[in-house]
Amino acid sequence: MDKLTLAGILIVVVAIVGGFSQEGGDVFTLLHWPAFCIVFGGTFGAVLIQSPASQFRLGMSLLPWVIKPPKLDFDRTIERMTQWGHAARLQGFLSLESDALNEEEPLLRRGLNLLVDGTEAKVLQDILDAELHLEKERLLRAAKVFEAMGGYSPTIGIVGAVLGLILALSNISNPDELGQGIATAFVATIYGVGLANFVFIPVFNKIRVLVEERALFHSMVIEGLCSIALGENPRSVESKLQAYRAD
Repeated sequence: MDKLTLAGILIVVVAIVGGFSQEGGDVFTLLHWPAFCIVFGGTFGAVLIQSPASQFRLGMSLLPWVIKPPKLDFDRTIERMTQWGHAARLQGFLSLESDALNEEEPLLRRGLNLLVDGTEAKVLQDILDAELHLEKERLLRAAKVFEAMGGYSPTIGIVGAVLGLILALSNISNPDELGQGIATAFVATIYGVGLANFVFIPVFNKIRVLVEERALFHSMVIEGLCSIALGENPRSVESKLQAYRAD
């Protein structure tokens, strides 16, 4: 679990609800279903129109990363690659075949299989760099689903505000309906701006950072595998890879 994300959510809720309550506001006035439907439904629909199905599905599948980021064990991976380097120098690349079969990380498994097949270091690097670049671009495009939501949400909030004012003005002689329309207008604006700045844009930025960190991890993997392919001293490889360690 990402404690900073959970802390951020708590602080946002407490700050908004607490501040509104201290000014004498009734928190339940912020819970307005018609306004929520207009803003969230409109935003969701606009993004569906914009996004290819595969990109949208992948974007939604990345959402859990915000709360539970994928684990990237830099230290353990450096240790394992150092061991593979020793094994390759002493027993040859074929000694890594069992590790390749049991490896769960796709890029590591792909690289180990290339080593076992006797692929030259330059060819191995070109293959893995291409895979890394394509995966990074694919994930960043998927994350842009949330960036798009952050762009549409405030505008649709204004649409909700205008609809609420239309409702209010059409019932100006009826105080109950007038109040309902004004509530929709103002709450829709809050939902539009709030969802954009407290949900959609932060989610996009968090996923983007995680994708960049994942790319850094995979760059370290490629560097290590290429060094093994070149037959470099395992200790030198370990020292080189330490520079990639996440703080």
